[in-house]
Amino acid sequence: MDFCQILGVKTAAATMEEATAMVCRHYRNWRGQYITFANTHAVVMADDRKEYRKAQNNAVLTFADGYPVASYERKKGYKRAERIAGPDFMTEIFIRSAKEGYRHYFYGSSPQTLRELKKNLQEKYPRMVIAGMYAPPYTEKLNKDYAQDIKRINDTKPDFVWIGMGAPKQELWMYQNKGKVDGLMLGVGAGFDFHAGTRKRAPRSWQRIGMEWMYRLLQEPKRLLKRYLVTNSKFLWKTLVQRK
Repeated sequence: MDFCQILGVKTAAATMEEATAMVCRHYRNWRGQYITFANTHAVVMADDRKEYRKAQNNAVLTFADGYPVASYERKKGYKRAERIAGPDFMTEIFIRSAKEGYRHYFYGSSPQTLRELKKNLQEKYPRMVIAGMYAPPYTEKLNKDYAQDIKRINDTKPDFVWIGMGAPKQELWMYQNKGKVDGLMLGVGAGFDFHAGTRKRAPRSWQRIGMEWMYRLLQEPKRLLKRYLVTNSKFLWKTLVQRK
């Protein structure tokens, strides 16, 4: 697998097939480690914030979750690089779960979303093993000690621990608890909502042309307008300067 430096973040330039095969081959060896999925917002935040950059670069793998990020990889010479979005990666792993017997733990989001998520996954992947789920009380900042939560996770003996807190919180949480969780952690943000059906994802046609961000903006303009205007502009400018 090849790696590409995008601003301050080292991403894995890969196809979805390569990424899935790599993770399924090594997940046992990577227990206690974590994987991130970086879109333009995450890349810009990492370039601007030292602690978040550490969190991204201490991941065992960081995949390009965003059309502009994957496009940049291809412009740098990694012609086969694809967008590897967290929700899509979840699907690929879930499909393999029936055959491989993977055990999954879901940490984050809200109790309501987790209920819907469990219902949908059991209907779609009836042989999938859901080892446990927990939605921690919401806080703006991370707590110093997550020993009880980690014990709750580890007691279920999971293979994959999906973290749905949103960026930058989920990456900082995984960085803080690296080596403590007995499973491979993956920060997938809104992946919980998409698979639960509590938030509608952009149609494939929008995704293929790199306009999923616009679809999400139309759904949540108040929350996302400033983020997309600022971070997308910053990403374009910063990567242009880096290429030169």
